[in-house]
Amino acid sequence: MRPWGRCMGSECGPGGSQSRAVWCAHSEGWTTLHTNCQQSERPSNQQNCFRVCDWHKELYDWQLGAWNQCLPVSMRSAGMPRPAVCTRGEEGIQTREVGCVHKSDGVPAEDAICEYFEPKPRLEQACLIPCPRNCVVSEFSPWTSCSKSCGMGLQNRLRWVLAPPLFGGSACPNLTEFRTCHPGPCEGEENLYSLRVGSWGPCIASPIRQARDTREDRKLKPERKAKRDRQARQERQGKRHFILCPYSHCNQQTLPVTYQACVIPKDCEVTEWSDWSACSKECYDLNGRMGQRTRTRQVKQFPMGGRAECPELEESEPCSPQGEEFLPCIVYNWRTTEWSDCRVDVLLSQQDRRRSNQTGLCGGGVQTREVYCVQAPTETSSNLTLRPVNSDLCLGVSPNTTQLCHIPCPVECEVSSWGAWGPCTFENCQDQSSKKGFKLRKRKIMNEPTGGTGNCPHLTEAIPCEEPSCYEWLLVKLEECVPDNAKACGPGTQNPQVQCINSDGEYVDRQLCRDAILPMPVLCEVPCPKDCVLSPWTSWSLCSNTCSGKNSEGKQTRSRSILAYNAGDGGGQCPNSSSLQEVRNCNDHPCTVYHWQTGPWGQCIEDTSVPSGNSSLSRTGAGVSTNEAFCSVGMQTRKVICVRVNVGQVPPKKCPESLRPDTVRPCLLPCKRDCIVTPYSDWTPCPSTCQTGGAVKKKQSRKRIMIQLPANGGQDCPEVLFQEKECDASSVCPGYRWKTHKWRRCQLVPWAIRQDSPGAQETCGPGLQARAVSCKKLDGGPADIAACLKFAGPMPQLTQSCQLPCQDDCQLTTWSKFSSCAADCVGVRTRKRTLVGKSKKREQCKNTQMYPLSETQYCPCNKYNAQPVGNWSDCILPEGGRVEGLMGMKVQGDIKECGQGYRFQAMVCYDQDNRLVETTRCNSHGYIEEACIIPCPSDCKLSEWSNWSRCSKSCGSGVKVRSKWLREKPYNGGRPCPKLDHVNQVYEVVPCLSDCSQYVWVAEPWSVWKVSNVDLKENCGEGVQTRKVRCMQNTVDGPSDPVEDYLCDPEEMLLGARESKLPCPGDCVLTDWGPWSRCPLPCNVNSTRQRTASPIRQPGEGKQCPSTTKKETCTLNTNCFHYSYNITDWSTCQLGERAVCGVGFKTRMLDCVRSDGKSVDLKFCEELGLEKKWQMNASCVVECPVNCQLSDWSSWSECSHTCGLAGKLWRRRTVIQASQGDGRPCSSQLEQWKPCPVKPCYSWRYSAWSPCKSEGARCGEGLRFRNVSCFVSDGSGKDLGSMVDEELCGDLEQTVDEDKQIILQESCTVPCPGECYLTDWTVWSPCQLSCISGDDLGFGSVQVRSRAVLAQEPENLLQCPEQEWEARPCTEGKCFEYKWMTGPWKGSSRHVWCQRSDGLNVTGGCPLTSEPVSDRSCDPACDKLRSYCTEAGVCGCEDGYTEVMTSDGVLDQCTVIPVLEIPTAGDSKADVKTIRALNPTQPTANLPGRSGRTWFLQPFGPDGTLKTWVYGVAAGAFVLLVFIVSMTYLAW
Repeated sequence: MRPWGRCMGSECGPGGSQSRAVWCAHSEGWTTLHTNCQQSERPSNQQNCFRVCDWHKELYDWQLGAWNQCLPVSMRSAGMPRPAVCTRGEEGIQTREVGCVHKSDGVPAEDAICEYFEPKPRLEQACLIPCPRNCVVSEFSPWTSCSKSCGMGLQNRLRWVLAPPLFGGSACPNLTEFRTCHPGPCEGEENLYSLRVGSWGPCIASPIRQARDTREDRKLKPERKAKRDRQARQERQGKRHFILCPYSHCNQQTLPVTYQACVIPKDCEVTEWSDWSACSKECYDLNGRMGQRTRTRQVKQFPMGGRAECPELEESEPCSPQGEEFLPCIVYNWRTTEWSDCRVDVLLSQQDRRRSNQTGLCGGGVQTREVYCVQAPTETSSNLTLRPVNSDLCLGVSPNTTQLCHIPCPVECEVSSWGAWGPCTFENCQDQSSKKGFKLRKRKIMNEPTGGTGNCPHLTEAIPCEEPSCYEWLLVKLEECVPDNAKACGPGTQNPQVQCINSDGEYVDRQLCRDAILPMPVLCEVPCPKDCVLSPWTSWSLCSNTCSGKNSEGKQTRSRSILAYNAGDGGGQCPNSSSLQEVRNCNDHPCTVYHWQTGPWGQCIEDTSVPSGNSSLSRTGAGVSTNEAFCSVGMQTRKVICVRVNVGQVPPKKCPESLRPDTVRPCLLPCKRDCIVTPYSDWTPCPSTCQTGGAVKKKQSRKRIMIQLPANGGQDCPEVLFQEKECDASSVCPGYRWKTHKWRRCQLVPWAIRQDSPGAQETCGPGLQARAVSCKKLDGGPADIAACLKFAGPMPQLTQSCQLPCQDDCQLTTWSKFSSCAADCVGVRTRKRTLVGKSKKREQCKNTQMYPLSETQYCPCNKYNAQPVGNWSDCILPEGGRVEGLMGMKVQGDIKECGQGYRFQAMVCYDQDNRLVETTRCNSHGYIEEACIIPCPSDCKLSEWSNWSRCSKSCGSGVKVRSKWLREKPYNGGRPCPKLDHVNQVYEVVPCLSDCSQYVWVAEPWSVWKVSNVDLKENCGEGVQTRKVRCMQNTVDGPSDPVEDYLCDPEEMLLGARESKLPCPGDCVLTDWGPWSRCPLPCNVNSTRQRTASPIRQPGEGKQCPSTTKKETCTLNTNCFHYSYNITDWSTCQLGERAVCGVGFKTRMLDCVRSDGKSVDLKFCEELGLEKKWQMNASCVVECPVNCQLSDWSSWSECSHTCGLAGKLWRRRTVIQASQGDGRPCSSQLEQWKPCPVKPCYSWRYSAWSPCKSEGARCGEGLRFRNVSCFVSDGSGKDLGSMVDEELCGDLEQTVDEDKQIILQESCTVPCPGECYLTDWTVWSPCQLSCISGDDLGFGSVQVRSRAVLAQEPENLLQCPEQEWEARPCTEGKCFEYKWMTGPWKGSSRHVWCQRSDGLNVTGGCPLTSEPVSDRSCDPACDKLRSYCTEAGVCGCEDGYTEVMTSDGVLDQCTVIPVLEIPTAGDSKADVKTIRALNPTQPTANLPGRSGRTWFLQPFGPDGTLKTWVYGVAAGAFVLLVFIVSMTYLAW
């Protein structure tokens, strides 16, 4: 069966149908007939389905269940074993249920509906089952003292829980160990009775006293007095439990009070919630931001008697106004200024001011803009009138402030080389009246330079000349020599073939040369058979000088040679050698070259004679696009002068006037563009509407932003863009405080209720007193109680316990204030109190030891000392450190990055008691500072590019190279170097194409024949001719300067010598052989090539001319070649002269290659018409070295701590533009800190709890008390702090550890003698993470505390409560590691314990599988002399002794072994070589395992067996013995 197809149907929902293909298949998989399958089992091929439409996306969604418990993978894989040792945890898998449901009611639907819109979420995920963590406890404390002074008691020692058991780890062990103790026998019968009091019962209203005041006013009054009672009982300590006994069994004289005054507890009662207030937002926010609305409730009944505090009286919730009457809120949008000019980072080699001019850079760069927030414009507002607002009002991501850009590189003008000097021609052929002529030479512009051709160098140079003409005849060639009078030989003439040309060498109509002198026929001679035969004249050589002066003249030469001598007197004589060469003058014009020189075009000035018009040009570059409008037509002028080469300016008449360049041209004037700034923003709000007390005046500011810079003479920008002013004097913040009223008289429980109580007295005893509390404003005015509840902290206490003294009690006044001190550190101060009433006459009250009437203190000694604290801050540059970088460029985000700054260290001030005080006490402003230097980044510096090398090939395509070398490496975060080679150089390689005809072989005329087989009569025969062949550089004028021979193609080198037969008189004389004709292509051995010669002198009678044609077979790669194009690789990306990066171009070359692999001139391939299918040029991009751009430093933050030594101020900056390519990288310092002034940390702290005291009884329920005091500390957490005067904490709210509920007393239990009880809770342990090798496993952190059991009677141990511990999650936990520690072996045992990484010895935590051995006892015991038990568990001998073993491997004895003592360098007996026995009784200085001067040769191992080397020595001794015996036998 195939899967079900797509659900089809006409309507959306459950009305569709889907089908599938069903066929019958063989068990082996191939398809068969349907009849072969059971028709009753055939599956359905069609079913109903739910057709999903797009709008179903809003109705259905995936419902994700919670992840189930993580189960080990091994439980799902049958064959996978679980790991034996758990290290990091066990891999597991957890699953969840995922289903498609209807959103509205959660009814399940088909998964296919939800899968139509998004894939089904995963059902499984990997998880980690952490390793079990056993409970970790501390070491035991020392044993307590014995619980009894006589008889049998108990001693306890305790430990506490450090880490709870986690993830199935073992439970915590017992935290208490007990042992009995016997201080001594008791004298008499042991007292087994003690008086015990129970806890106070609930507070109930007194039936005698009724409430007197039920009205409510602003003063809060306490509830009516009530009573509560408790039981006093006598308990007898039995053997296993406690029993109640009569009071008479206790020795106590007075019984405790069982009644006391109390306040009936009442819960806080509040009113119902008020209606919701109006929404704080009065408009509908399109961006979805919500307002707030609040509701309140009032207190009807304040909590009494320690009941829970009142709930919150105010709550708020987000809201959004609804309804048509609400208008949409103001919308704020981001706006940007225009992009700044594109800024190109300077080249690495251009960062040294001494070496380069940094103007005119081009290529890739960066441009910036400012982003600000404005109110969205309305129909009546303009973009220019939108004032900046707080950026927090704009939602969404702000636009980019930087982008890459590209400045097109200027294309420099490229010109060709100079052409040849032309003929002397008129300046103007239309006007030939002046008779003034010039010879001109010209060059061409090879490209399209930026700014037009006006910036190109001069293209024409002129030389004054005489007898100018505009047209002349050009001698094309001379026809063959025709003898006169129709003879076969003898004198004749050669008629010239001419063509009329103009001064530019172009063919023109022959009529134009009618005034020119026509070349005359040339006299010639056809040699007769006996005449001397001369070769034709060679071409005229190049002129020796380009001009003629006093010391130099231009000369040209030509020559001819003798091909055959005449026959005696019968033929024409050969001329002498001087007639074989001719010389003529050339370039006879003077060496004075003139040309027009132009200056740069001046500024475009408005031309009032031309009507203004508007046009626009678009100046577009990569990443930058500006449209600049032009408003009028102007004029530009430039200076044009006539210049004589190598001399300077000359009068204009020296230069051809017709070639004079223009001095004026029209231009377009761009429109003026004024600076545009936004209106000022609103003044920033003052930090608060009131001041809580502080003389620092706050400031407010406003700003405006330049959105368009001025250009083309437009109006300048205003100088002031930022204004600041001080805030107006703020009113005092409205505040509230609690006012407490005088305590009322102490009230006792009515006598009728307590008269039956044991020990009660009618007019004295403990009672309760109350006071009223009201709410006041800070200015003293009345306020509602709710205001104080909200702003003034918890309500002061309304009732307190009091004591009415009895007649026998001593009554004293309160202590007076201490007397004043005359001076610091001098004298004492006192305070006093006096006895009151009848107490003055009682003797027991006059005991000043129990009731002191004065206290004396030394006067405080206010001595202060200051000292530095903490580390030095970062080096901070002075504020306002904006500096300009090189040539107007700015450094890294426009912020000064280096130079001299200052670093700071905090100063702390201590008093004489080493308590932290304000730094002003030490006359310090809180810092010490010192100068520091932030080193400036230095970029990689490379040299300038070297000159291009010569092309690697003199013909065809090669490469040329140039390089830079490293001048200075980068440091301090400077721009990195490009990739350098092993010699610190970077190369640039480009293809080059060398003209194959730039170097040619030039041969001088053949020398005179040197006849070797001389026929003096005939002057003919075998001979040799030589000539000089040189390699010369070819120019437009022909070969010029000689160069090295290797530059010319050696295959093309002309012959420098030839052997031939000098024709005799009457012989036929032929010209030199002409060039070979080309072989037809393709090359074929059946093809031939030929060359010819023509007869100069006809043969005499009876003689014939030799063949005038030579042929040879065309052979491939010998004299016949095939040609094809070869393409070179691409060059590196080439940029403009001043470009740093950006868009460039790359090139490659076509090379014509001969079939033998040799590069030849392109003309060979071009003549064949081969296809050129390759692109020779392509654009490319060099990544721009963009420097990192950083934002300005933010303002200094608030101090990280309000007090203490660790406070820091931070400022930060962000990366605006990350560095790219070889740009300067971002500084790693994106934040800086400096210390805050040190302030003492004052805080309220509890004192330790007093011992639990059960009033009037030995044991039972009691109270313990503590005080709250003002402490000062340094805030480090390590300083416990010191108590100081409470006035110093006067400005602090009375909270302890952020808890506003101050608890100064609590109930407790005094254990009775023999009772078993729990200790107080320990402090919370340090926060601990679950870690492996210091890595957090991600299971959170936990801390724990515990309570141990203390027992006093052995018989009552079964009645002891269970020990307790509790854990809680925490933050900022630490990783602790546990490892086994071992002590030294002492005999056969050693101490082994587990230690935590902080040095604390613990129980648990260390893996039991790796616990070291603590006992190594040997069996049997090592009782032999000098023996001991080794770590291997067998007996061994001490150093210097060897083991002698029994046959069953047991140590039998330890015997002394001989010692070979080897002297060492430090031995004073190094010259004595002895072998002695070691004295067994003499201790050796050598320790086991250390190198010494004594080597022990022990033949037995520790197990009693012989060592391997003993067998080797024995075998060697046996061989030596056999050798000695053999030698002795042979000697005989």
